[in-house]
Amino acid sequence: MKLKVVLVFLVLSLVTIFTLAYILLTRQGGSSQHPRCPSVYPSAQPWTYPAQSQLFADLSPEELTAVMSFLAQKLGPGLVDAAQARSSDNCVFSVELQLPPKAAALTHLDRGGPSPAREALAIIFFGGQPQPNVSELVVGPLPHPSYMRDVTVERHGGPLPYHRRPMLRSELVQTWRHLKEVELPKAPVFLASVLNYNGSTLAPLHSSPRGLRSGDRATWIALYHNVSGLGIFLHPVGLEILLDHSALDPARWTVQQVFYLGHYYADLGQLEWEFKAGRLEVVRVPLPTPNGSSSLRSRITLGPLPPLHFSHQGSQYSVQGNLVVSPLWTLSFGHGVFSGIRIFDVRFKGERVAYEVSVQECLSVYGADSPKTMMTRYLDSSYGLGLNSRGLVRGVDCPYQATMVDIHILAGKGTVQLLPGAVCVFEEVQGLPLRRHHNYIESHFYGGLASSALVVRSVSSVGNYDYIWDFVLHPNGALEGRVHATGYVNTAFLSGGAESLLFGNRVGERVLGAVHTHAFHFKLDLDVAGLKNWVVAEDVVFKPVAVPWSPEHQLQRPQLTRQVLRREDLAAFSWGSPLPRYLYLASNQTNAWGHQRGYRIQIHSPPGIHMPLESSMERALSWGRYQLVVTQRKEKESQSSSIYFQSDIWTPSIVFADFINNETLLGEVGSCRFRRAAPLCLYLGCPAFSHRL
Repeated sequence: MKLKVVLVFLVLSLVTIFTLAYILLTRQGGSSQHPRCPSVYPSAQPWTYPAQSQLFADLSPEELTAVMSFLAQKLGPGLVDAAQARSSDNCVFSVELQLPPKAAALTHLDRGGPSPAREALAIIFFGGQPQPNVSELVVGPLPHPSYMRDVTVERHGGPLPYHRRPMLRSELVQTWRHLKEVELPKAPVFLASVLNYNGSTLAPLHSSPRGLRSGDRATWIALYHNVSGLGIFLHPVGLEILLDHSALDPARWTVQQVFYLGHYYADLGQLEWEFKAGRLEVVRVPLPTPNGSSSLRSRITLGPLPPLHFSHQGSQYSVQGNLVVSPLWTLSFGHGVFSGIRIFDVRFKGERVAYEVSVQECLSVYGADSPKTMMTRYLDSSYGLGLNSRGLVRGVDCPYQATMVDIHILAGKGTVQLLPGAVCVFEEVQGLPLRRHHNYIESHFYGGLASSALVVRSVSSVGNYDYIWDFVLHPNGALEGRVHATGYVNTAFLSGGAESLLFGNRVGERVLGAVHTHAFHFKLDLDVAGLKNWVVAEDVVFKPVAVPWSPEHQLQRPQLTRQVLRREDLAAFSWGSPLPRYLYLASNQTNAWGHQRGYRIQIHSPPGIHMPLESSMERALSWGRYQLVVTQRKEKESQSSSIYFQSDIWTPSIVFADFINNETLLGEVGSCRFRRAAPLCLYLGCPAFSHRL
């Protein structure tokens, strides 16, 4: 009987609940019901693309092939494919877009003038000439070239000596072949018994720059265990060799010194003799096992997949070729062989805010007690930030719904290379509302706007590290550039005692994660509401004031101070000097309230010294002295670094500090250059850095 009563009450309760729910859901009107904002979804966008979208587009495969055919015709039959070229050969090192002069580009973009001639910049290694040299040639017009002109002196102030050339892959291969076939056989017992070398278990890593003075081409080469598929970077064996490969004939290459466990030897023959005589202190390094080797592979079972971002109304942007269009933003992107991803003609609500945003250089400086590591100052543009961009992986490198863009380049070989999915474009959920307010004073209401940003991404995998480059375009008009460093740490053999830990942290049994710094240099060519811009610095100061209604009391009242930075030296902010609280580029146009329209510049970057000023290498890296520099824009000052500095950092043809020559900035602001640093980063949770303009 009790069970029946319980069941009756349960049924009545369910009926009551459903009845109340129905009444609440179907009830209309009533003064007690708060008004609700309807959910409005934008309709499909009728995407329109400006006709000038090809102005900054990378060279097509057909254009690259046409340039190579033209160069082969003009330079003669002695031209060798760079993939097989020896140091004594003539070869085409690279071909990429020659950017048009800004004045001609703006005449075309803004006033409907003729399109500038589409041209290519080709770098030629003339190793087969009586005076070997590097030349830069502009070839055009494309797609049917009919002329070429040598711009080497114009761009670099003189001829480029041959020793400044970047390393071809064929030269890298030849240096390792020389060591394996000529040098390593001089120490067979030592290599086999101490390093477990069997002819294929070692692999090389090079230092840069290659020497100690201009004209050198001698490289410290450290040996690592060759662990297939896991990365060699975490398995040093302690043996390093200084190879002089300056001669164009590899038969004349020589070993200058050998380093092992803190001691230097004339060559491997001396090392072998010392070992056989029992006079050599050694650390036997076993081959790493597949399960015991260090890698980025997870050692634990992976958990559930992370949440997915899904655009249920479809993407709010479109990509056609190199042009990206959204309801708020339009831009063109390019992918330089050496500079990597870059964006042009960036417009917010149809109005240009930036003509160019690009990466100029990536510097990393290492320290350790081994010669290869202590010599290393990597300038990654020399290796090719664009050349080393590889396919991005959906769901990891980019969201699943990202638009993947293929890139074609020609560098290091005589044929066009396809880099599939090297760039991705996607919408990024910010996780914060763009703006919101929930009001409880007087009237009760809520208003909020969800926020997502448009992202253009590329990743440069240069040696052991990967740089993730993002250009982020926010719905409030903010333009952000950020870079994340990840990958494998560059290591040295841990041979000493506590003093070795002055140069990093122990990350393995005999492995030192070497201390190093990163610095990145960016160029921003901003056009804020026109070409006439001023640099304005504002700050907040507190001024004492008597309280008007009670003069016997005093307040400290904040107020703004404003200064127009009239000359370049006033707008060059070195490390250690404070940046103004508010720094912005202002135009001569005003908003509805009479204030100058402008873009604020924010730099989120930890401080750090790039290189002591007394270093013989510092002038080539003088951009690292400054957090931010604003200069007049000049075509001859289009770059702050050079791919030739990696091989000759002591005689720079471009010195960024010389750009700052106290010229006026009143209505003449052209380029902002800034650097950011990541001191002592070991690629383990490196912070993300952003620059908002």
